[in-house]
This record gives sequence, structure tokens and C-alpha cells, in this order.
Amino acid sequence: MPADSQQGHHPVANPVASFWATEPFALQDHQSSTDLPPRCDTLIVGAGLAGVGTAYHIVQGGSDPALIVMLEARQVASGATGRNGGHVKPDTYFNVPKFSKLHGPKVAAELAGFEASHVLAVKQLVEAEGLDCDFHLTRAVDVYLDPAHAKETEAAYRELVKEGIVNLRDVAFILKQDAERVSGVKGAQCCFSFTAAHLWPAKLVHGLLEKLVNRGLQLYTTTPVTSVSPSRDPDGMWAVQTSRGAIRAKKVIYATNGYTGSVLPEYTNKIVPVRGIACHIDSPKGSNTPHLVNTYGIRFDSRNNDYLIPRADGSIIVGGARQRFWHNRDRWFGNNRDDELVDEAVSYFDGYMQQHFRGWEDSGAKVKEIWTGIMGYSSDFVPHIGEVPDKPGQFIIAGFSGHGMPEILLSSKGLASMVRDGTAFEQTGLPRIFKTTKARVEAQGSPLEDSFRELWEKPPSPKL
Repeated sequence: MPADSQQGHHPVANPVASFWATEPFALQDHQSSTDLPPRCDTLIVGAGLAGVGTAYHIVQGGSDPALIVMLEARQVASGATGRNGGHVKPDTYFNVPKFSKLHGPKVAAELAGFEASHVLAVKQLVEAEGLDCDFHLTRAVDVYLDPAHAKETEAAYRELVKEGIVNLRDVAFILKQDAERVSGVKGAQCCFSFTAAHLWPAKLVHGLLEKLVNRGLQLYTTTPVTSVSPSRDPDGMWAVQTSRGAIRAKKVIYATNGYTGSVLPEYTNKIVPVRGIACHIDSPKGSNTPHLVNTYGIRFDSRNNDYLIPRADGSIIVGGARQRFWHNRDRWFGNNRDDELVDEAVSYFDGYMQQHFRGWEDSGAKVKEIWTGIMGYSSDFVPHIGEVPDKPGQFIIAGFSGHGMPEILLSSKGLASMVRDGTAFEQTGLPRIFKTTKARVEAQGSPLEDSFRELWEKPPSPKL
């Protein structure tokens, strides 16, 4: 059922368990004390990658962890961070023409470079902090199955090469004659490969957060924020109301993703909750299944695509299935119900590996776990980062549109500099289009919704 707009898209109770939550974590239900402290310097709302990453970088810059309080409505990493595919896959070429048209080629190149730098930034963090999170550096392979879409994308790529504005040195293009053998995907019309990574995202976040809590950061799970005062008090503090009482904070950081509108009403139509579906596929043959070296984006046409990561134990994570339900707006757009499955999409993953990958026909691979997750889609396609307009001392890092793994870590580093040192957004190195502004918040219409209007208005295509 669609989410109740009157609820403001608060996280719902009892989300469907994801594969990433099959192992218990020490901090998942942690509360640093029985009662909330009366005040703090920095309050972070949200204990996912954005919130924990921002806290980590604030502390790395020399701040005392004991001055930070983190609130989480459910368990640590129970939102998109603990429910996505664990795919650190930058967009190095595919959406560059779109962003070039919207913002100019230099801005598009800036964004592509920023995303590409994330892969090694995550690797560096994992190694520097000794995080056990199943990190693997690899190549992503985008496979195109529709001949017309393949030709269109190839032409756009060759135009990018010709223009020379975007750094494409890490992108390899494989023609149809070799695409199926190189990718291992049946019916491949062409493919592209580039550096990427995959990991266990909840383990990354829990590992970082445990270090911060051990150093004094105060963490309170199952403590949803219900409201924030409209203005600061005479002491320059914001009053934050929660299910556990009130706390006053000098600075407030909203790392609230698809739930941002519940605490920042002005963002209600600017960051929209969007429901996705993913699964964990395993085979009775275990690690004796055909080895997949790469991660994947499988593009069926210009709108429908799946993502896939192979785990070292031989199992597979797959997400997508848009063909089954995206024509029905209420089933996913503005929907925060990750406590239920998208029933019409569940059978989509049956026989998935056998259908699409060479050598998997006799694998016996089957779905073991399947779950939903809530992403935060930005109405203008890019996240909101920086100081909230007209609310000095309040900051936002949200709206990554299901693409947070190759954007959040360095975004949180830039935001930490703003929060801790008062650094201007323009001096952080973040892509200029990420800056949250009054103009963006007050803009009429939604390019995001416009892009789906035709899909919602036409009859659904046959089920695949």
C-alpha cells in the first residue's frame, strides 16, 4: 500500500529483514544512557553511512567525539545503508550526457570525477581503519541487452570521447562481437567496464561507529526525532524533540535520506522516499559455481536495469525488477513501506542466474532472502548537502537517489568540514550542484516526476 502522506514518511516499524542484517551487531540497539543528555554540540539524525561518515570525518578533524550525539529511529544501518546492494559503482559515462545537458559539460565532468574517486577513497578508509566488511576492488560491467539502446549509448559514449571534457581513461568499451564472452551475460549487445568495488555496507558502518562510540560518541537507537524548533533559543541552540524526550543542540545534521521530509518539512517534495527490492541468491554448489570476477549493471532498455554483485562465497546479490512494478506509482514512489515485499516483483528473481549468465544453467541457484529498502530520490536528480537555507547551524546530507555508495563518503567529508570548521561549501571540493539552496528547495515542479510521467500514464508492459 502507498505510504500515508500525513505521516510525513517516518520510518515504519519491523522492516523486512535483509541479507546484510543476518549477523547480529553489538551496536544495533545501543543506547549510551537511559536518558538523553540535555544538550550537545552536534546532533546527527540518522545512523547510516551518511550520518556515521559525517561523524567520523568531524572527529578525524580533531573534534571531541563526546560532543556528538547520534539518534537513529530504528537500528543502526537499518535504512538504505543496510538494505542496498553494497555496490560502490560510480557513474563514469552513462548519465554524463544528461547532466551535461542540464548543467553544462564542465559540471558533468566534475560529477563523474567525484564519483570515480570514491572507489579508492572507500578502499583507503577500509584499510586505514582495518574494517572487516568484505571489501573487494574490481571492475563493474554495464551490459546492454536492447540493440537500439546499445547503439544509442555507444554513440553517446563516442561523442564524449570526441569532446574530451570527461576523463574516460578508466572506461573500456566492448563491441557486440566480444560482449557476451567478456561479460558472461547472454545476449549482450555491447558492454562497458570501469573500476568499482563491493562490500558489506552494514559492516562498514558498524565498524566505524564502534570506534566512535568507544571514543565517547553518544548513540541512541530506536529514538526517532519528531520535531525541531522553528528557531534557535537565546543561547543559540536548537530544541529537538524525540520519542525519548528533548535535547538541545548547537548544530543539527540531517542524514535522513528518504525520511527527510518528516523532520525538514520544506524538503518533503524535494527528497522523496522510493521503494526498491533486492535479493540474495545462493546455489547448493556454493563456491563451486562459475566465478564472476566483475560486478554488473544489466540494462534491459533506457529505463529498466538491475545491479548485481558476486560475493566471495559464491552467492549473488541482485536488485532491480523495475519492469514488474514501476508503472504503478503507489507501489514505489513516495512509498516508505519497507516492512512489506513488492509481491508482484518477488518471482522476478526466480532462475535469474540461469536465465542471464553463461555457465549457470545447472547451478541450482535460488533466492534465499529477499527484501525491500527505502531510498531518497532528489526531485532534481542530485543530493542536497550543506547548511539548510534560513536555518543557521542546521545541515543536510540526503537525497542520493539510490546512488549513495559512490557519493556519500566524500560528501560526508566535505560536510564535516562545513560543520566543524565553518568551511564554505565552495571550498570543500564537492560538486557544485550538490549544494542545497533556497532556490532548489523552493523550485516549482519536479524534473524527477516529469521523467516518470509517461511511464505512469501508459499501460504496463508484459511481465518479464
